Amino acid sequence: MTFLPRGRRMPVGIVSVSGYLPKRVISNSEIANETGVSEEWIESRTGILERRYAADELATSDLAVRAAEPLLRDDSVRQNVGAVIVATATPDQPQPATASFVQSGLHLPPIPAFDVNAVCSGFLYALSVGEGLMSAHSITGHALIIGSDKFSSIMDKADPRTVSLFGDGAGAVLLGQVPDGYGIQGRSLIADGSASQFVRVEGGGSRSPLDAEAIASGGRFFRMEGRAVKEWALQFVPKAVHEALLQAGLSIGDLDRVVFHQGNTRMVQSLAAELGIAPEKVALTAPLWGNTAAASIPSTLARENDRRRLRRGERVLLASVGGGMTAAAMCLTWF
Repeated sequence: MTFLPRGRRMPVGIVSVSGYLPKRVISNSEIANETGVSEEWIESRTGILERRYAADELATSDLAVRAAEPLLRDDSVRQNVGAVIVATATPDQPQPATASFVQSGLHLPPIPAFDVNAVCSGFLYALSVGEGLMSAHSITGHALIIGSDKFSSIMDKADPRTVSLFGDGAGAVLLGQVPDGYGIQGRSLIADGSASQFVRVEGGGSRSPLDAEAIASGGRFFRMEGRAVKEWALQFVPKAVHEALLQAGLSIGDLDRVVFHQGNTRMVQSLAAELGIAPEKVALTAPLWGNTAAASIPSTLARENDRRRLRRGERVLLASVGGGMTAAAMCLTWF
């Protein structure tokens, strides 16, 4: 789905960004010991060297709160938040929305708070929803958009194809009004339900309740068809990117920085090569953080800003692939 402007849109952009990664480091050696594969097997196939796991007592909402807190240290900003949107595929519980717990944890007043689930594309879906709410003047001030996932809680620790990839984390941004010529200038969302079997957690919903039989058969665990996901991504992520660039009136060569979803190092490199993006423009956190799902793009964007501060006028591309299957892309001029 592509959002096309109707009339004059209020310019909306990212005005601040922050990320949170747990302290516990899980090395390839630890994964190898648990799964029986070698460290070399993991690194050669994924380009991932380590990932982070949150403590057992921390929920997805706790990670989200820790990512968002630095953005709300100024009381005037906190009081000006008009909505909280949390992108996650690992909610605290089936209901209520994880955003409700985040709202409470951040001590925010009664405002809209809800979740978006497009798996690893969830953050860009949530960002598009937040932009839409602000552009339609449905909310004022800021929209707090958070990507947070605790995939360690749904991993089959005996499956090297998935446990070698995923880690935990959260990232958050504040959306706000920006001057003309800045902010989000192109966006594209795609979903292909015919490929939904490629990424899945089968147990725990109305189709397959998480009863004793489902638990025994591993229904609570995350499953993924890696080769099929890569083939789908290389077909549909470029489509989303080109649609977003077209809306923004930009070309690949105009981009200053690119933040892909960090599915794994090889995936990031393949997407950059497919799109003809110079490697030096592409952010890379997968080697040290692994795939943090909905947290991947905002936490990587935060690290980029810490590493080399984003300058006013830089043209930034964000792009992702996720379960569903889903793809998303967004072009913005940094303010």
